[in-house]
Amino acid sequence: MLTVNGPRLWNSLMEMAKVGPTAAGGNCRLALSAEDFAGRALFADWCHQAGMSLDADAIGNLFARRAGRDPQAKPVVMGSHLDTQPAGGRFDGIYGVLAGLEVVRSLNDAGITTDKPLEIAVWTNEEGARFTPAMLGSAAFCGVLPLEEALAAEDAQGISVATALAGHAGNLPLGRAFDAYFEAHIEQGPILEQAGLPIGVVTGGQAICWLDVRVAGSPAHAGTTPMHLRRDALFAASSMISRLEQLAGEFSPHGLVTVGQLAIPGSSRNTIPGQVHFTIDLRHHQDAQIAAMEQGARAVLQELATARGLTVDIQQHWFSAATPFDRDCIGAVRQAVTTLGYPHQDIVSGAGHDAIHLARHCPTTMIFIPCVGGISHNEAEDALPDDVRMGADVLLGAVLQRAGGLLAD
Repeated sequence: MLTVNGPRLWNSLMEMAKVGPTAAGGNCRLALSAEDFAGRALFADWCHQAGMSLDADAIGNLFARRAGRDPQAKPVVMGSHLDTQPAGGRFDGIYGVLAGLEVVRSLNDAGITTDKPLEIAVWTNEEGARFTPAMLGSAAFCGVLPLEEALAAEDAQGISVATALAGHAGNLPLGRAFDAYFEAHIEQGPILEQAGLPIGVVTGGQAICWLDVRVAGSPAHAGTTPMHLRRDALFAASSMISRLEQLAGEFSPHGLVTVGQLAIPGSSRNTIPGQVHFTIDLRHHQDAQIAAMEQGARAVLQELATARGLTVDIQQHWFSAATPFDRDCIGAVRQAVTTLGYPHQDIVSGAGHDAIHLARHCPTTMIFIPCVGGISHNEAEDALPDDVRMGADVLLGAVLQRAGGLLAD
């Protein structure tokens, strides 16, 4: 079976890591920043060297295209993103883009022309570290987010996407048809590494529910208010958060609960907190279970607020249903990994990816490789060269099966 040039892929990853380096060995290429555009320019140069054409759409998503035998066929698309977290790593997103490039380079080396065209997508602002929401470019492409709303999104300095993108948008239409989409990615968690497996066959993405919680009591003097007369919003929130951890245990092993942000408006050292705001992130593989988790969380919070004589307001901030990936695309990945003889397991994506949006637009799946220590969104993020190579081998096999390949005349 045809395989990729592993050292060349690794070298490309290390060359891209020189764009926007951080002191601790990671990367900072915030979306549509000078560093992001420098990374895009390097990718564009490599694509041109590989004989590909390059264009962009109205939200700045890049598409490098390798012609197929049938110019009317819909393209088989690979890709991910080049933007990073402020102190991100060298592989998150970048691996999927450059693995796609290595697939094209390897096909060139072997003299293989596919029946369907191939494209490599670089999605704009996947991380959401500069502009919100995350996965903005793929959301606009798929119609999940109106283009005008995406362009109007602003960063912390008040710079809009439209302003940051000026001169870099293209003419490709949003929402054009794809034959299929394949995204290779580091797992961003410890499951594959702990299992000693190089490949995860991704069957879908889990459901995500975000809640915003406001607990309201009464601010009062810390030195003059007896404990039994207090309506302390922070102690109440502490009890709530502790119970939310117990709730996760009730939905083990797939239920996940995170309180990622907590704020005390108008806080003072010697004032009893009268209000506390916090966020809840609920995740589960099944929609029915995450619905039960949300119901359970609301019940727990209301119960504890009532017991303490406080009020609690709970608003759903965002919900993303569980996303099953396409059976045929998963089958192509299974066939490739089996033919290659690489150890593997099925896995559900715990993180959001552009593939989640694309799955509602065209047949889609993902391929995971381990990351060292399960660490991601961190300058210490790392992957092993052999895992990097094997994941790209699987991507090549799956894409070649989907696109149809023949030796060039």
